[in-house]
Amino acid sequence: MEMVYETPRLVLRVLREDAAESVLRFYEENKEIFEKYELDRVENFYTKAYQATLLRCEYNLMLRNQFVRFWVFEKEDPKRIVGTFSFHNICYSAYMDCELGYKFHQSVWKRGYAKESIRKGLEIMFQEAKMHRIEALVQPENNPSKHLLKALGFTYEGVKRQNVKLHGTWCDHEVYSLLQGEML
Repeated sequence: MEMVYETPRLVLRVLREDAAESVLRFYEENKEIFEKYELDRVENFYTKAYQATLLRCEYNLMLRNQFVRFWVFEKEDPKRIVGTFSFHNICYSAYMDCELGYKFHQSVWKRGYAKESIRKGLEIMFQEAKMHRIEALVQPENNPSKHLLKALGFTYEGVKRQNVKLHGTWCDHEVYSLLQGEML
């Protein structure tokens, strides 16, 4: 797997710990929106040191083929992060599957950046990592995310009842999947 990929409008990069300041800025600028769908943050999450540690851990997991996170940049503004998506819970042998997660800067919503970049990421996972199945979990009220997954060719499978505790409440997630060869 490469460290940098391109789409017509975007650059996808695996980042190392020296990008912690840019990553921190991305999270700070979208804190209110992202936290609604995320686990409670540890106390020092919004620090450069924490982001550097997280980037180092994610990079090491990528080297072991257990996880990969791409950070998304516009070609016209190659220093500003506009989104990120990851493939985690990567399983090989009889499973050959993983889970997709993503978040994009609110300033670029409705420009098609999520669809364009994630489509490239799916191609990478199906072709280079030889995945057979990719799954995504979405909170039932997150209609924009469900629309994105359907536009990429994902199929709704059902509901994982109370599968994660968010902000003190057990929450359901809808399960969507995409098999190799199904991408739109």
